[in-house]
Amino acid sequence: MTVRRVIGTETEFGILADQPINPIQYSAYIVDAYASAGEGSPSGPIRWDYRGEDPLNDARGYRIERAAADPSMLTDNPNAMAPSGPTSVRRPSEAELELPRASNTVLTNGARFYVDHAHPEYSGPETLGPLDAVLYDRAGEHIARDAMDILAGQGTQATLYKNNVDGKGATYGSHENYLVDRNVDFDDLVAALVPFFVTRPVLCGAGRVGLGQRSEEPGFQISQRADYVENDIGLETTFNRPIINTRDEPHAASNWRRLHVIGGDANLFDYSNFLKFGTTSAVLWLLENGGAGLELDSLAIASPVWETQEVSYDTSLTHKIALRDGSSATALEIQAHYARMCRTAMTAAGELDDETRFLLDTWDEVIELLSTDVYSAASKIEWVAKMQMLEGLRSRGNLPWNDPKVVAFDLQWHDLRAGRSIVDRLDRAGRIDRLFTPDQVFNAATNPPENTRAFVRGSLIKTYPGQVHAASWDSITVETGEESLLRIPTLNPLAGTKELVGDALNAPTIATFLNTLRS
Repeated sequence: MTVRRVIGTETEFGILADQPINPIQYSAYIVDAYASAGEGSPSGPIRWDYRGEDPLNDARGYRIERAAADPSMLTDNPNAMAPSGPTSVRRPSEAELELPRASNTVLTNGARFYVDHAHPEYSGPETLGPLDAVLYDRAGEHIARDAMDILAGQGTQATLYKNNVDGKGATYGSHENYLVDRNVDFDDLVAALVPFFVTRPVLCGAGRVGLGQRSEEPGFQISQRADYVENDIGLETTFNRPIINTRDEPHAASNWRRLHVIGGDANLFDYSNFLKFGTTSAVLWLLENGGAGLELDSLAIASPVWETQEVSYDTSLTHKIALRDGSSATALEIQAHYARMCRTAMTAAGELDDETRFLLDTWDEVIELLSTDVYSAASKIEWVAKMQMLEGLRSRGNLPWNDPKVVAFDLQWHDLRAGRSIVDRLDRAGRIDRLFTPDQVFNAATNPPENTRAFVRGSLIKTYPGQVHAASWDSITVETGEESLLRIPTLNPLAGTKELVGDALNAPTIATFLNTLRS
């Protein structure tokens, strides 16, 4: 039994520039700088193939009409048909190639680095399991630092932050994506995941100074995103944000559904990230394998949106959440219930692999630490470590939560510049438990995972520079020397792995690579 499944991450970085220039322009500077000279970038930007994008398809069984959608939801190419496209693609003219474009590149590690909603966004490659998801999410931090250094060398300064709020009302996403068996009824997904997501921040919140979307009240809370949750269920991601997002855009064969999670925090701690990805995957396994039963009904929360904020504000972890059956439980008690259900069902179903056993043991360990002494979890759980350091700062200077020094410390925590980040300093002091070494992170920033389709995407870009014209999650468009470009479908996320295509990459051109695969 395993928590391993296909997982992808999306991180929009906060950006602070040294000049009053449009943030979209500054974000483009960052992406284009990395595309031109980054360690994991090909020789020049690779265009994104929007033919597979379908952002208006709703998991509840319908599609929003384009004319009725908010412009922020139209993340696909408005001139392209969705969700499918042709395999033979007309070669763009020289004039078309010179037209303005949204800054975008696809990297040798299989990730996408581009401008989204006025932020540089790193969308990690498809990974198989929570450990690799953590590794390739950290690779995005390395890429962001590299991009800042390249841009600085070109005479422009910009600082990237791995956080989710600006403290003045704006929030930007750190999204998770999980492929789920489409046979699981969506209503069952909602019922199981709402209590889980409301309480999950106690394991993986990044911590935040300020209460309210505009930090209207002084204080500290567990989650950066909690104040921006406004709905139980919905398709939107930039307004009226729901606990359960219904975007049904799997970028994969029809037997999978993509669970698009928009309520999580951007984490800099490995264990917080590991618990975020791993516990979610375990609950999804429970649903896919019929192991939940009626136990989940007892966890239904009476007012989940309201409780999302209450859980975030309760750093003592003692708040009692009102449940629909009239009882109540703390966030930790609800998480402990999920942990017991997952362990019981997975153990009964068969032998656990090492990654699953490690996840279940870590889940139990952290719940026990938080239940006994919150600060005992500081080396693993990000919000705890941040709160501990902020309390020390406040105590030494007798400072209120809204003191500028406290607010500045909160921002500096997420600063990705080496030597400037508080997290970087803690890391160098050995005060953070890590799952991966800096060398492993560097390798992940330049090389794709070997056990998903990201391997063939990243490897083609790395091995045949200039011959990959465009890419997306479910296709690669390549130059084969023919009149038209060839669009290769990659709908199976578990195909295109090193085991399946690695030897063929010894071919001198993409055309011979394809012929080798056919033979």
